[in-house]
Amino acid sequence: MDIQTLVVTTGQTDLSLLDKMNIQTDAIVGNQCDRDEILRTSHGRKKLLWLSMQERGVGLNRNMVFMRATADICVFADDDMVFYDGYPEVVRELFEKYPEADMIVFDLDEDRPRRKKLTKVKRVGRSNYGRYGAARLALRREPVQMAGISFHLLFGGGAKYGSGEDSIFLHDCLKKGLKVLAVPVAIAKLHDDRPSTWFQGYNEKYYFDKGVLYAQIYGWRAPMIALYNCLRHGKGRYKEWGWKRAYGKMREGIRSVRNGRM
Repeated sequence: MDIQTLVVTTGQTDLSLLDKMNIQTDAIVGNQCDRDEILRTSHGRKKLLWLSMQERGVGLNRNMVFMRATADICVFADDDMVFYDGYPEVVRELFEKYPEADMIVFDLDEDRPRRKKLTKVKRVGRSNYGRYGAARLALRREPVQMAGISFHLLFGGGAKYGSGEDSIFLHDCLKKGLKVLAVPVAIAKLHDDRPSTWFQGYNEKYYFDKGVLYAQIYGWRAPMIALYNCLRHGKGRYKEWGWKRAYGKMREGIRSVRNGRM
């Protein structure tokens, strides 16, 4: 069972990122920068495919590396992660332990914890997939590629709509019947010391983009999901705008999809 680590990054000028991230497998790196170049080389004893491209968008970047993957297991990664020693063996052992799993969501340690820690192995389904990002995901390559699943090009950092490419990806995987497990095992630590490439505050664009995302995932149920989230977080993230105003902007985003104006 061979493993490749698939990294997405921007603005790299050399290969030092691989040592910084402690990459210990064959790797494919998508580097969105100011040039177009393909480099096939080695990193230590591991094979490296380094793709530099001028196009932008994290969904496109993840697709570019995933479509070139050849290993049995692919580990997705962002460039602000540092992997722990021995992570390939941990990944391999867990896929052997859970042969029914097409995908495994790992825990992620953080300098400033924001995500709820996993405490037990659990099935990821339609009710909880939205809390997991692609950068904590490992998967069996062949079932996902055979199902024809890829990342949406209009969502995520560098794309038209601010976030959600990983939620759409997991939604599509579940819709195709793939089995996803979450395990309370961390294989990397996130060093979140850079500004977000998409989040500029809870503003007009944030709520409009959420409406577009809900329409993409939930279809006719999108207004109900948007209303539920506004009421649920009315005293938190929607407090400054007010939940009614936020809901109105989400409805605008939903209508834009229904009217074919994405």
